Amino acid sequence: MTEPPSLTTALHSHIAQAIGAAGGWIGFDRFMALALYTPGLGYYAGGLPKFGHLPQSGSDFVTAPELTPLFGQALAVQVREALERTQTRELWEFGAGSGALALQLLDALGDAVQRYTIVDLSGSLRARQQERLAAHAHKLRWLDALPDAMEGVVVGNELLDAMPVQLLLRQGGQWHERGVTLEQGAFVWQDRPTPLAPPIPIEGTHDYLTEIHPQAEAFVRTLGEKLRRGALLLIDYGFGEREYYHPQRHMGTLMCHRAHQADDNPLMDVGAKDITAHVNFTGIVLAAQEQPLPVGQEWQLLGYTSQAHFLINCGLPQAMEQAPLQERALAAKLLMEHEMGELFQVLLLAKGAPWEAVGFAHGDRSHRL
Repeated sequence: MTEPPSLTTALHSHIAQAIGAAGGWIGFDRFMALALYTPGLGYYAGGLPKFGHLPQSGSDFVTAPELTPLFGQALAVQVREALERTQTRELWEFGAGSGALALQLLDALGDAVQRYTIVDLSGSLRARQQERLAAHAHKLRWLDALPDAMEGVVVGNELLDAMPVQLLLRQGGQWHERGVTLEQGAFVWQDRPTPLAPPIPIEGTHDYLTEIHPQAEAFVRTLGEKLRRGALLLIDYGFGEREYYHPQRHMGTLMCHRAHQADDNPLMDVGAKDITAHVNFTGIVLAAQEQPLPVGQEWQLLGYTSQAHFLINCGLPQAMEQAPLQERALAAKLLMEHEMGELFQVLLLAKGAPWEAVGFAHGDRSHRL
């Protein structure tokens, strides 16, 4: 299934107008935001399927909760502990997708959750979530903006990777910001010198393309201001800073996904495919910890580890033993190093006094941040 030409054409025109209004050039973060989130036209604002096992379903990629409900059941072990330790009863999920993870968490946590708030910018996804979560309707609410004050446990599965990034290119020893302009009606790259640079020096003098993540870091700071009591659990693909900006990672991490195929050209088929970048988890933790907050409301780092270690700590292998063979095979992908087990990382931050979090009991990698 492909996006109707009228939608992709309309989005192309919308972005072209934005480029014209900006003087002929926009930074890639602006382009990515328009491509993904323009109301009614952007990739996440359209009505086509995005999450699923196979391209025949019209989906573009599969997420862990779509793969098997055992993911959410294992995640619920850590979420339940976080709710108890922070003495809260509300769950917040940002970018809830099809609602699969929300259903798994609500089913597993029962009365431990009094209210489940979904913050999602996509109206079409909201309709799918409402249908899928009908059995829990009495606990649910949807918001498209954050309240001034909130409490509870915040969950983001593959949330930060979809936040717009700025692209930086070192060429001839000079850093440039990579942006987008129009050439004969087509989107093309154009680089401009910039005072911006990656957060740590990149060894060598070779050309080097990478990303910085001001929006993801601003998201954590905003949560820091508004979350009075609670915790933040993030699952995404990414690295610590030293690995992210390794000299050999000279092509960056920007990637597009469509029909379970990947490509590295976000300027083509705009609006018809996902655009993502890996997460710099060190930057996320620093954004949280360096933020001045009232005493007792500072962010505490409770753990950082691979998805495989986290899910093993939360009892996934024991749950797999009770599952049918096909379910075990799917759940194994969550743990395998060459599948999701090592590619995805899990980060837990909390407000108030720290505790020994179950998901990081073995294999914590906080020292790598």
